[in-house]
Parts: sequence; C-alpha cells; structure tokens
Amino acid sequence: MRFRLLGPLEVEDQGGRIDVGGPKPRALLAALLVERGAVVSADRLVEAVWGEQPPSSATSALRAYVSRLRSALGPGARLRYRAPGYVIDVADDDLDVAQFEGLLAGARGAAAAGDHLAALGLLGTGLSLWRGDALAEFADLGFADMEAARLAELRICAAQDRAEALLQLGREAEAAIDLTALVARFPVREGAVVQLMRALYGSGRQSDALTAYHQLRHRLDDELAVEPSTAAQQLYRRILGQDPGLVVAAARTNLPRRATSFVGRSAEAAAIVAALADSPLVTLTGVGGVGKSRLAIEVAAAAQSGFADGGWLCELATLNDDGPVGDAVAVALRVQRRQGLTIEQSVIEYLRHRRLLLVLDNCEHVLPATAQLVDQVLQHCADVAVVATSREPLGVPGEQLWSVAPLSSADADALFVQRARAGRPDFAPDHNDHEAIADICRRLDGLPLGIELAAARMRAMSAAEIARRLDSVWSVGGAARTALPRHQSLTAAIDWSFRLLSEPEQQLFVRMCVLVGGGDLAGVHRVCAEPASTPDDTLDLLTRLVDKSMVTAVRGAGRSRYRLLETLRAYGRQRLQEATPGRLRDKQADYFIELAENAARGIQGAEEQAWVQQALPDYDNLRAAFEHSEAVGDADRALRLVTALPELAYLRVGYESAGWAERALDLAAPEHRLYAAAVGSAARGAWNHGDFEHARALVAKAGGRVPGRGTGRIAYPQDVLADVALYEGDARYALRHYVRESARARADADPIRLVWTLYYVAVCHAVLRAPESGLPAAQECLRVAGPTGNPTAQSMARYVLGLVQKKSDPDTALALFDQAGGLAASVGNFWWHGIALMEAAATRAVHGDPAAAARSFVAVLDHWDRVGDWPQQWLNVRYIVRLLARLGADEDAVVLHHGLVAAGRPSPLHPAQLAAMLDGPTGEQWARAARRGAELSPAGAVSTARSSLRQHG
Repeated sequence: MRFRLLGPLEVEDQGGRIDVGGPKPRALLAALLVERGAVVSADRLVEAVWGEQPPSSATSALRAYVSRLRSALGPGARLRYRAPGYVIDVADDDLDVAQFEGLLAGARGAAAAGDHLAALGLLGTGLSLWRGDALAEFADLGFADMEAARLAELRICAAQDRAEALLQLGREAEAAIDLTALVARFPVREGAVVQLMRALYGSGRQSDALTAYHQLRHRLDDELAVEPSTAAQQLYRRILGQDPGLVVAAARTNLPRRATSFVGRSAEAAAIVAALADSPLVTLTGVGGVGKSRLAIEVAAAAQSGFADGGWLCELATLNDDGPVGDAVAVALRVQRRQGLTIEQSVIEYLRHRRLLLVLDNCEHVLPATAQLVDQVLQHCADVAVVATSREPLGVPGEQLWSVAPLSSADADALFVQRARAGRPDFAPDHNDHEAIADICRRLDGLPLGIELAAARMRAMSAAEIARRLDSVWSVGGAARTALPRHQSLTAAIDWSFRLLSEPEQQLFVRMCVLVGGGDLAGVHRVCAEPASTPDDTLDLLTRLVDKSMVTAVRGAGRSRYRLLETLRAYGRQRLQEATPGRLRDKQADYFIELAENAARGIQGAEEQAWVQQALPDYDNLRAAFEHSEAVGDADRALRLVTALPELAYLRVGYESAGWAERALDLAAPEHRLYAAAVGSAARGAWNHGDFEHARALVAKAGGRVPGRGTGRIAYPQDVLADVALYEGDARYALRHYVRESARARADADPIRLVWTLYYVAVCHAVLRAPESGLPAAQECLRVAGPTGNPTAQSMARYVLGLVQKKSDPDTALALFDQAGGLAASVGNFWWHGIALMEAAATRAVHGDPAAAARSFVAVLDHWDRVGDWPQQWLNVRYIVRLLARLGADEDAVVLHHGLVAAGRPSPLHPAQLAAMLDGPTGEQWARAARRGAELSPAGAVSTARSSLRQHG
C-alpha cells in the first residue's frame, strides 16, 4: 500500500486508488501520516480535523472516522488505538515523503563523494515524486503548516542540489532551464541566483549572467535594503573577467568509480601506463579471476588525464559468442551509426580525430571481431590507445602483451584482510590467523577472485576453519582435473563457495546467469525467484549473496543493480545446464519485453525520465530477449519487443534494434496487429542510415496500414516516407502528409501524436521559407504539449516555436531553444537536444555574442560527430561558415565553403560575398583555400571548423 502527501493526498494498493472518504477523514489520515509511527492524542486529532472550535460530538465522530479508515485501508495499514490516541505505522518505502527524504540524503552522500551523476539520478527520481504542493488541501488546518513549509523548503533545496549536480557535470544549459524557473518564483533566493549566473555563463550567455546579478542586487536593495553576498559579488567579478575556471568540462569518461581500494600491483599499473606510450595496444592476458579487468580499469583511470577525450570502458562479456562487437563499442562511446557507413566504420570515423583511451574488457569469446575492429582503430586513429583484457592475445600487429600474474604472497594476504574487514570491521588477525591466511592464499594461487570469495566467509568462520574447508575441497577433487592448475584453484574456490550457499541462494545464483549484464531487484525477482517468494525474500537472498561476494551490487540512478562477475557467471552457466535454461530464458524474454512495453508507454508521458532511467540499463537484456525470441521463432514476442524500442533506444542508444525489427518481419505474418509498427521501426532505421530506397521498400510492406495509438513517435511508416521527401527537397509532399496526420490525431484525441505532426507542419513551412505560415501550428503544438507533461513533447514544441520566430523575434526564439535543449537533455534525447543546441548557437551567431556562439558551435560539432547525423552536421557547418565570415576568418570560411560545395551541399556564401573575399592581392591564398576545401573529407570539414572556432571563441 502506498501513501502520497507530496501533492493531493492519495492512497493506492495493488488494485488501484483507494477512496478514504471526504475532507475530514482525509485530514485525519494526513495528520496521522505526518506523525507516522508516533501516537497522536485524540485531542490533537480533533483539532487537526475541526480546528480550534470543534463540535461537541467531535470525539465520537473521530472514532467513526477512524473506523471507516481502518475499513478502507485494510489491516496492512496498521492503524490502531494506543492511549491517549491513535498511531499509524507505515514503512518508509510506502510513504512518498520518506522516499523523497531518503533519496535526497542518498544524493547528498553521492555528491559529497564526487559521484554527481548518481546524485543527479537520485534527485531526479526524488523530485518526480512531487505532484503538486505538499498538504495544500489542508492549508487552513494548523497541523499541516509547519510540515508543509518544511517539505516545500526541502523541495527547493533538492532542486538546487539537482542544478548543482548538472553544473558539476558540465551541463550548464540544462541547469539554466531549471534555475530560471526557480529564480522566477524566488527572486531573492541568493544561492539559486548564484547558481543561475554560473549556468548562464557556462552555457555561453555572459550578458544574461550579468543581468541576473543586477536584478538580484536591485531586488535585495528594494526589498531588504542589503547588498548581495560576498560570494555573489566575487562571482560577478569573475564573470566580468571571463575566468576560465568557471566553465566545467563535461564528463569525458564512463569508467566506473572504484568501490574498494586497489591492493597491490601499483607498480604494475604504472608500468602498463608507461607501456601505452610505446604501443597503442596493450593486451592484459591471464586466467579468469586473476584481476585483468580491475587492473585495466585502474590503468585507464591513471592514464586518462593524458587523453583529451578521456577513457572509455566497453564490456564485451554481455555479448554472445560472435556477438556484435561494433555495436557494443558504439553504445559504450555513445556513438550513432553514420549514414552510408557500417557501425564499425562509424566508430572508426568518430575515433579518427580524437585522443582517447579505449578499454575492451573480456574479449576472448568475440576474439575475431574484436581483433578486426582494433586493427582498424590502430591503422586509422593515430591518437587512440587500446587496453584489452583477454585470456589469449588478439593477434593484432603492434600488440604488446602483458601477462597478469597472480598476486604476490604479501599482496594476497593484504587483500584477504581488507575484504575480511568489509564484513568484520573488528577483524585484527593474530599470528595464527596470518598463518591460516597465507595458507588460504597459497592454495588459491594468489587469484584475487578466489581470495575475495574465501574472505567473504570470515563473517561466519575463522581463517583456520576456512583453510580446513579448502583442504576438504581439494581432497575430494572439487576442481576440474582437466583444467590448468590455476583454473583448478579458482574452480575449486568457486565450487566451494557455491556449495556453502543455502539451497535458495544456490538457485538464485544459478538463475541469475540468464541475466545479461545483471538486473535490478524487480528484474531479478521476476526472472529468477521462486514463484511463491516476495520481493523482500529476493532482496534478502541477494543481500546474502552480495555479502558472500557471489553477486556484485552496483548503485545506479535511484536503484541498485545486481550482477555476476563474468568468471562467476561462466561457472553458473555450467550449473544452469543442469536445470531448465529454456524456461528461464522464456521468463527473461517475457519480463524484459514487458519492461520495454511499459517503458514505451511511460516514455510518452510525464514520467519519461524515470522510465528511461529504469529501462535503459537493461539494453543488453533486451538484446538477449530478442535473440531468444528469434531463435525459437516466436514472432509475437519479437514484434512486441521491436515495436516497443524506438522511443527508448533509437534516440538514446542507437539504431541497432532497427535491424532487429527488420529481422522480426521475416518471422511474422503481415496480418499481425503489430506488423505495421514493426515496418515503421525498421524503415526508420534505414532512413537514419541514409538508405532511402530501402526505407521506401520497407514502408511498402505495411500496405498503407497505420499503426495503433501509442506507437513510438518515430515509427509510423508513412511518416518515414514524408521525412525522406523532406530530406530530398520535396517539403510540400511532407507538409500535405503532416497536415492530414494532424487532423487524424485531433480526431483521435491523441496529444502525443498531435504534437509530433504539428511540429512537422511548422518545420515544413520553415523549410519552404514561410515560417510565419507555420506559427499557428507551432503555437498549437505548445498548447497541446503542456498538459502531457512529457519532456520530449514539450522540447519539440518549444524548439519549433523558436524555429518559426528566430528571424522575427530572436530573443524569444533563443530562450525557447535553450528550454528545448534542456528538456531533451534531461531525458537523454540526443537528437532534439542537438538540434536545439544548434539553432541556439546559430541564433546567437547572428543576434548575440559571436565569441559565445563560436564556443557553442564547438559543442554542437562534437554532438553531431558522436550522433553521426550528417544532414544535421552539414547544416551546422553552413551556420559556422556564416559565423566565420562575420568574424573575419575569411580563409577558413572559404575552405569550408568549398568543402560544402564538394559534398553537394549548399553554401551560405552568395556569389557577391565570395567575390569580395577573393578580391585583392592574395589571390593565390584563396586558390589554395579553394583546393583545400575541395579535398576535404566530411570528417576533415568538421576538424577544420572545430579548429577555427576554437581560435575565435
């Protein structure tokens, strides 16, 4: 049962919302929830319900209301009498106030530890619990005053904490959106204004940052007759001086934060870092459990400061044998497939002009594909280094092999003691303990994984008992005798640890091997737990497995995930063959397909961010669900999954799943209810890859059928045809289509579809150079998007309203673009985030500070370079040519002009302007510029533009 006070009072159970009665029973319940777990006297409850002048019958009426509440809530609410009043016991997880406070505390702890990304996720989840002002309906009752004020202040603090996390992550434009609204409500809240100044300056809006300070100073003087604080004044002076320390670089790594200290191998890590200077590929080899992955991450963390574009980890263990290595690397780097290129070629093009360290972990089962990709990286990406981990070499020319040896005896003993103290903080080994520990580590051949498994048993055993247990394992042949000696040691340690588990723990551990990349509690429970068990039962088993180092817990954005180290998962998969893996894989597919379907619906609503955060970490499980469905020929499952993914995956991960949609069409009959939506999903992938002919052929398979309501915004087949026409220059065809579709959406009362179609109506008018004709559609788009609460819909509406006004009202357009970008970024929607960033930069280039626009365009170049959308990148280059000409960077502008012409793209330099640039005594200089431009590759054009912008920004 769930109780909600952060907005109108609500109570829900598994059957839905519970009616708790009229105003007085609601006030009674609210008063009890405010004091949950504490006895509230009858007199105080009477005053809470009736105020200071209750009727004479109030006490008897109170008892009647309590009786009705008990009946409505059932026994689970535990509302009972305890002299001199009543008490209601509600668990923290069942009350939104307690959930919010817990998330806020967790976020502050994460921020204090420097994990601002985790803090951002926790704060986003916490703030999403608010549905309005807390306890507002009880504002005239005294019991609510102090609690409502306390909660309102916590909400504001959480909003400021979230803005601070965004600022620390270098996401100033997003922070500026939230802080502008916050300062509008609380104009003399100085801390928020200071944050807003930082956000505005960091997003290239120096003049707006200075204006925010002046407005604060005037308000403080008018209302309080005081000056801004010293901190605000110092920030103002730093902004005036353009202090470079005010701009936080965006995070350029996905390396995991170290959860435990690194024992031993410091010298080895330093030597490998040095080896990267001599060879761009270092492969760490060794047996499973020797610590290759941990050493590679430690090396990357130490070396990444020498790489301007940071260190990036790609875990290949989640792939099946011969799985899609290129797609996995692209997902890790957040790179999209580029039009006309394979995913591997797209990765190479992205890396070609970057200084980056790439860690490829667990390569042995996908060795040929990994070796081929790495070979291409080494040939074409001069400033990229690779650290790989594998049980055997990649066999790539230039590879430097580094055999990872087991820990020395001293380091092995130190690791055992450290891990033992994690479960027994008071553990102080004596002489006998040290002898037993040395024996344990010797028997385990110094393998870190085996040592950690043994040390985890120190909560229940002594070191001597563990050593004796290991004796018995070896004496009965617990290890596979056909394995190499060190494999025998590790297998024996894992087998021993497994056999010490209780039967329920063993069952859960083995079943978890079906999860690819782990899962959250809900996923583990639904897929792996016994049918009669509860989530609490599963959490208890997981906690015990974590305590015994058989499962690893990883904190995520608002929820923890549970996964197995690959060596343990390999052991578990062997055990799984003794069970019923087919049934488990069916359950895995069913759960994650259902998750994708729920996310597809949720992503079109107000909870878009929460659903993205919940579902996106399970992308590997979604891939496994499709592969299983395809392998068993289950067309219905396959179609359900591929039609649920466009909203979640295409605009956040990439178009890999569009290929799944095309494969699903081969399984299904055209009469299937989801066939048309699957056609749209596949066709959108072909469109994104620039294969317009293939997109048309796929659309034809739909036979003109229109998918049902709720289909992903980008997965309507006829929309794909309209977008092909738009990109090929036939905007009038696209306009006719979207006008028809907007009428259909109005008739169907489908606001999400209506926002999408109105957006394109306005875009088509803008493309036809009649933006004023698109203004009514854009205005309607904004009106429709508001009540949906959907960030993507609201971003689209603001963007297109800015687009049709950017010439007539650039200030309004600029504010709308900034808002659109922040909304899209908040839900990881990189496409709308990118176009909003681009149009904002273009508008500033014409109507604002050119230097700030130059800095903004660098960020946009990087964005489209990662996304791989060349039509948008060429449009971006056109804007940049216009800016460079305005800045007087004529030679660079001419180079890029010829680069555009060579690529068959229009240039913004009209003939008279170009002739004026070429006129004069430096004709040979311009001829060289023309030759350079004509020879530019697309990537070279981007590199030239980036270099020139940095000189002028």
